[in-house]
Amino acid sequence: MTRLMDLHSRTDYNKGTLNIADLVNDPWATLESWVQQAVDAGIQDPTAFHLTTLDRDGFPHGRVVLLRDTRQGELVFYTNYQSEKGQDLLANPKAGATFFWPHADRQIRIRGTVTKVAASESDAYFASRPVASRLGAWASDQSQVVESRDALDAQFQKVKAKFSDDVVPRPEHWGGFALRPSVLEFWQGRPSRLHDRVKCVRTNSGWDLVRLQP
Repeated sequence: MTRLMDLHSRTDYNKGTLNIADLVNDPWATLESWVQQAVDAGIQDPTAFHLTTLDRDGFPHGRVVLLRDTRQGELVFYTNYQSEKGQDLLANPKAGATFFWPHADRQIRIRGTVTKVAASESDAYFASRPVASRLGAWASDQSQVVESRDALDAQFQKVKAKFSDDVVPRPEHWGGFALRPSVLEFWQGRPSRLHDRVKCVRTNSGWDLVRLQP
């Protein structure tokens, strides 16, 4: 029987190092720098991160979302508040986030608390989206069962006809969340699996940094 994949493939990580001294002044600035370097590298979806939430039964749910802002030391992303992740976060406003950039052998793990962003901030971002994306926010009851793709397309056309003048306001069930990290962990791949890991824990006066074994 032919194997469809090689589960024993290995990657040689040799694209950089990470020292605590690189993070001492401001770990958040390093996060922003790594995100910007990913953007500058021209990779697909450089701001994508894996968001983990917990449901009411304590089960984790993960999905990939896009980072839209890093203002005031927070990760801002947008979603349907009635979606699975929206309901998880409204019931239990704690989350984990993971960025991974294979092109640079880099990863950042984040834990923290989540709050809704101001309605005015959600309004401003929603207005900046393409018209089709704004219509989609009205057409989709995110995470709910739909009979077929045709049914969803029909709902989109119905919404499109309703907002025929291209003035599409933000629905109340759609908006932003801001994740404020309590813990950041930076990972830089190195040869022989001797990776650099630096954990940053928020304190009242700043951040405590320690190096972790890989």
